[in-house]
Amino acid sequence: MKLSLSVPVGEEFDVEAARLIDAGPASRLSRQDAELFDGAADAADRMGWVDLPQEAAELLDQIDSLRARLQEQGLRTISLAGMGGSSLAPEVMTQTAGVRLEIVDSTDPNQVAEAIGTDLERTVLIIASKSGTTVETDSIRRSFAAAFESIGVDPASRMIAITDPGTELEALAAEQGFLATFLAEPTVGGRFSALSAFGLVPAGLAGADVRGIVAEAAEAVPHLSADSLDNPALRFGTWLSIAHARTTEKLVLAETAPQLRGLGAWVEQLVAESLGKDGQGILPVVVDSPADIGFSDARADALLCLLGPSAGDAELGAPSGFEATITGGLGELFLFWEYATAIAGYSIGVNPFDQPDVEAAKAQARQLLDGPDSGQSGQPKFREGEIDVLDVVDEATDLIGALQELFSQVDEYGYVGVQAYLDRIADAEAAELRPLVSTHAGVQTTFGFGPRYLHSTGQYHKGGHPNGVFLQITGEARTDLLVPGRSYGFAELQRAQAAGDAAVLAEKGRPVLRLHLLDRARGLEQLRRAIASISPLHHFGLD
Repeated sequence: MKLSLSVPVGEEFDVEAARLIDAGPASRLSRQDAELFDGAADAADRMGWVDLPQEAAELLDQIDSLRARLQEQGLRTISLAGMGGSSLAPEVMTQTAGVRLEIVDSTDPNQVAEAIGTDLERTVLIIASKSGTTVETDSIRRSFAAAFESIGVDPASRMIAITDPGTELEALAAEQGFLATFLAEPTVGGRFSALSAFGLVPAGLAGADVRGIVAEAAEAVPHLSADSLDNPALRFGTWLSIAHARTTEKLVLAETAPQLRGLGAWVEQLVAESLGKDGQGILPVVVDSPADIGFSDARADALLCLLGPSAGDAELGAPSGFEATITGGLGELFLFWEYATAIAGYSIGVNPFDQPDVEAAKAQARQLLDGPDSGQSGQPKFREGEIDVLDVVDEATDLIGALQELFSQVDEYGYVGVQAYLDRIADAEAAELRPLVSTHAGVQTTFGFGPRYLHSTGQYHKGGHPNGVFLQITGEARTDLLVPGRSYGFAELQRAQAAGDAAVLAEKGRPVLRLHLLDRARGLEQLRRAIASISPLHHFGLD
């Protein structure tokens, strides 16, 4: 791989790099040194990822054997029910390989129904859950099982489980006789699991060259575990921590190589969830290209990072002076980012292996589902056209006023997080709100589909730098889809997840504006017009 870095404070970088070389976090990670993150009891149980490239041979053989069996049976569609690291890594591998993997990581009833209705007779469902009880994956499993039964197919004959040993999912797979069960290494956390069964099994069954990916990673191990400036992960971890110390904490990522397509989303969840805690962290901002809003107009709070080669030798022009270009094979880049993120966590002073603020939103969602309102979002403060405005600050009585009030609460170097609980495929145009909001709010803006982002940037939103404001969007579903064996449907579950996360953000003092689209297409268009009518506040210096 090749790493190019621009550092505006070379002396500070050299001092911190020397400190890290002396402290040895790279080699200590490779030895799974339990004392590396002092006082972090769970860190010792989350370092197994460093050995994955060397231990994958048997797993790779099992994948090849199972793939041959599926092809013999004419089972050609691989669907994956998984959240966060359990879906993002195999998604990158299959996108870059140009092979199809159906990712079902949504509780939107429209999206789940569409996934179930696609080539069901030739479909295999992979249920990937480290805990074995993830509500999204369990709900999707139940719905696929009912659909298989409706066409006269034994659900267990079409299901593959990936989970940790001893979970409810392992027991269920054994009881029902699943087609296959893969038990993952329990000392590997979800976001560090790219080279484990969670990443390799779905991608390999779909047809990606997972052997080549593992081989690339294995070859990179000696370089990434060395306490030396020749170690690109140590240099990059130092770069991140030095920028963080100077309050330059937005990592803007742009992909420039087709063979790295989708890598930004995987990096986003790894960095945000690993480092965004204790009021600190690095916030990834994924953009479409170096010409996109957020990258081309970045200011002093942003590090600019290309995933792939730059255009010639031209500098990126980051006002902060922090610029990076990273190229390489997918396998070595997975391991590079994992080492670099862990090293940055050590330098910043946070435990990269826990996620203390993730469970709070899940608990709120469960409480809403169990309560009398069963996930209802509450009565709107007012309705305007196709949009119910569910929360307002002060006395706003129209949509533009509510948006202006939200944007006025963000710091000059804060950010807006757009959270869209919609159909990630049919409502893909919602992602266009990110550059629009960034332009008219005048600050860096992230975008995530819910509940997907809950397993990614959701930790940073609640535990990272407290300088974000949040625009949360839900939408009326065409029809609800009941979750078999549960008292609720996907629409209720989706509303409960959105409302639960909004409640936790509000408890932590993060401003949230919640909007509900009565008609998704027309509501999104109305929202775009309202945002476009807002002039950036003068103190952002972008007018």
